[in-house]
Amino acid sequence: MDDRGGSFVAVRRISQGLDRGNTCHSTSAEVVAGSAAWLGRGLSCVCAQRRESDARPSFDLTPVQEECLLRLQSRIDVPYDSLVPEHQEALRALWNAAFPEEELRGLISEQWKEMGWQGKDPSTDFRGGGFISLENLLFFARNFPKSFQDLLRKQEGDRSVWEYPFAVAGVNITFMLIQMLDLEAVKPRTLVGATFLKFLAENESAFDLIYCITFKLMDHQWLSMRASYMDFNTVMKSTRRQLEKELLFEDITRLEDLPSYGLLSR
Repeated sequence: MDDRGGSFVAVRRISQGLDRGNTCHSTSAEVVAGSAAWLGRGLSCVCAQRRESDARPSFDLTPVQEECLLRLQSRIDVPYDSLVPEHQEALRALWNAAFPEEELRGLISEQWKEMGWQGKDPSTDFRGGGFISLENLLFFARNFPKSFQDLLRKQEGDRSVWEYPFAVAGVNITFMLIQMLDLEAVKPRTLVGATFLKFLAENESAFDLIYCITFKLMDHQWLSMRASYMDFNTVMKSTRRQLEKELLFEDITRLEDLPSYGLLSR
């Protein structure tokens, strides 16, 4: 947690049922406020920080990798804007994917708390991840609907009484991955980042896919550690270490080869 303060949202589980070119290959809960720092504002606790004095290598990119990185960076640079129709439609689409049998009453609604947003306006929670964090959640819902619903409704494992808020956790995962993979640098300065760009050059959806893998891995770590909401940052650090380890396995030629990919189900 940082020292800036802010609000924190934990979800108390009541029941199991919750009533920059284009050369890349495309292919029921209650919400409780506390005094601890919000997960989305305590991101510095999750992601490793670099001192300016640290010497870090850089890795040269192929033209294709460079172009794919620029395209991904252009996505990362887009803030969520509640006035942009495309962003409004993406938010509605996320609700429909999450709760297809429940009509959304408005983009500002108490209903959003059911998904694990801090308040009735999700746009206030996107500051830590931008529009791409919404795109990540939507990709997860559309491509791995069973895993998405399992995590949203906390349907697997022996859950904590006080669970992590699903949507806010998702924004944190987007932010963590951007930092871990060094995606805002001109060139990757870590072997993990350089390795990821090889996957990105082969699959333009690689960032969205590794997001899904990471979210499911985080929940797996959460259950293994028998964590509660105050343990969220510890779980995120453990998730990052495991993911970095798997990315550097010698026999990994695509993200689907990662051991943690096997946790996902469609």
